[in-house]
Formats: sequence, structure tokens, C-alpha cells
Amino acid sequence: MISTDRGPVLKILLGSVKYITVGAIVTFFCFPIFWTVITSIKPLDLIPRMPPVWWFRPTLEHYISIFVDKGLTKSLWNSFSIATMSTVLSLLVGTPAAYAFSRFKLPAKEHLAFYFLTARMAPPISVILPLFLIFSSLGLLDTKFVLVIAYMTFNFSFVIWMMRGFFNEIPPELDESAMVDGCSRFGAFLKVALPLTAPGLAASAIICFIFSWNEFLFALILTNISAKTLPVAAAGFITDRMVLWGKLCAASVVIYLPVMIFGLLTRRYLIRGLTLGGIK
Repeated sequence: MISTDRGPVLKILLGSVKYITVGAIVTFFCFPIFWTVITSIKPLDLIPRMPPVWWFRPTLEHYISIFVDKGLTKSLWNSFSIATMSTVLSLLVGTPAAYAFSRFKLPAKEHLAFYFLTARMAPPISVILPLFLIFSSLGLLDTKFVLVIAYMTFNFSFVIWMMRGFFNEIPPELDESAMVDGCSRFGAFLKVALPLTAPGLAASAIICFIFSWNEFLFALILTNISAKTLPVAAAGFITDRMVLWGKLCAASVVIYLPVMIFGLLTRRYLIRGLTLGGIK
């Protein structure tokens, strides 16, 4: 009788602990975003006050300032175009390469695949100097082309490893059946294998875009004015005299918002891709 009476109580207690724990974790990780958004719409004279002021009349003066006075529109376009181009090119090059790794018997295939993986695992600071010297000697610094190529160096290997797992899940007999029906090898890849890996393709595109959109170090070293991206432009609000918190937080929200919306709209493909692919 005692165990029967305590059962529902214990279940409710465990359920409450679970929700409280989840709520505490969500609050911990979401509070910096909340603080950034609040600061971006807070009047300038209220930002440095301690304790913080939570009730105030919101203002858009910082957003107007970064786009009108600081000209972040160009940096926003640079970030969007560079991230899009590097994502598209990484998929165009990496997807056929992943198919080849999955279907063909290549000499030292596993060693070669591991080499691509090490290129992704290497810290960016270890490859930034050679890239800087190469692009400097070619006179290509401070161009979008430089960042597109630089981002492809780590997005390309990611696409290969992720898409290879998806192609491995597809029976090779499907390709062979298509070739018996008259398709070439490329036709079997394009018409049979590629549509079946659509979730992986979408997940790879999403992650490559987010990596390129948020990247800071390459953009800081390889660009200056013409191809400056949004994260580098936002870092300019940290001066040697003070931090312009209002403008910095407004720029941070502008950087964060498109990625968040993009991730929410495509979360179904992202979760499915990461669950079914080679990265588990």
C-alpha cells in the first residue's frame, strides 16, 4: 500500500525535477542572447547603469546608427554572398567526391578520406599564414574570392564526410539498375543517388552556410575594407577607448537573426540529416 501511494507522488516529483533542470539549462544558454537583444534596444544612457535597468522605452537608434552611419549594409551583403558562394561550391565539389569515395575502389581511399578530415580538424590559425602569403603574392587579398576559397578548405572536407555516410546507406544495386536501364554513371548519381540523399544535402548546406556566416578569423586576416564581413565589422565597435555596447549588440543581433530564422525553417532537414548521416 505504501509503494502504491508513493508511486504517483514520486512520478510527479521526478517530472518536476526534469522540467526544472531543462528550464535552468535553457535559461543559462538563452540569457546571453536575451541580454544582447535587450541592450540593442536600450537607450544609450541606460546601458552602463548598475544594477541593470530592465524597464525602459525601447529605441532603434543603435540599429539606425550601424546601418546609416557605419555602413554595415555592405558588410551584410558581403557575408551573405560569401557564405552562399562557399556553400554552393563546397556542395558542387564535395558531393561528387563523397559519391566517389562511397562507390569506387580508390587506392589508399581511407587514408585520403582521413586526410580531408584532418584538414577540417586543424585549427584555422595553423593554415591562415600560408593562405595569407599565397593570396598576398597573387594580389587577391581583400576580395570575396579569397574568403570563398578559404571557407571551402574546411567546408569541402565536411561535405565529403557527411555525404559519404548518406551514399553508403543507399544500396549500390540501385545505381546498377539505373545503368542497366541506360543511365551513365553520372546519370545514376544525378537521377538516383542524389535525390535519395536530399536530407543530407540540406543538412550539409545549412551547416556550411552557418560556418561561413559566423567565421571571424579568416575574414579578419584576409580582408580589410572591400570584402569585410559582418563579424569583422561588428568587432570594430570594440575600440581602444571603450566598447560601444549598443552598436555592438545591435550588430550581434543582425548577425544572429538570419541564422536563427534559417535554422528554425530548416530544422526538420537538419535534425534528419544529422541523425541519418555519417555524423551520429
